[in-house]
Amino acid sequence: MELLIERKYKKDKYTIGNFYIDNILFSNTLEDKDRNLTYSMSENQIKKIKVYGETAIPTGRYKVERTWSPKYGKKMIEIKNVPGFSGIRIHAGNTAKDSLGCILVGENKIKGQLIHSKYHSDLLDQKVANALANKEDVYITIK
Repeated sequence: MELLIERKYKKDKYTIGNFYIDNILFSNTLEDKDRNLTYSMSENQIKKIKVYGETAIPTGRYKVERTWSPKYGKKMIEIKNVPGFSGIRIHAGNTAKDSLGCILVGENKIKGQLIHSKYHSDLLDQKVANALANKEDVYITIK
């Protein structure tokens, strides 16, 4: 399974994008501010630019797994091996304050916010869980 985020609107406090599953539009995304970090940058370069809890993860391609989240008390989608970041998940939320570096999914019908986020998050989690159960690799590309 191939997941793709195309960042579209880069604002001062948040980033809005489109989320695709196997080239089919699934939802919109809401992330923290895009500070132009890339996977090819060193961890030191990233840490100099990153603002904790207010920075979108670097663009690049990452492996996706479902791992236990102590914070939420359940298995959730995790984006693995993000340079300069840890515990990056895709989950429900309505504003960039709900993100802390993670990726939120839903519908961008209100400027700078998402609606119907829990629905999209639950559906995405089910799709990823099914793919992994079928021994498919799951990757996400962020551009």
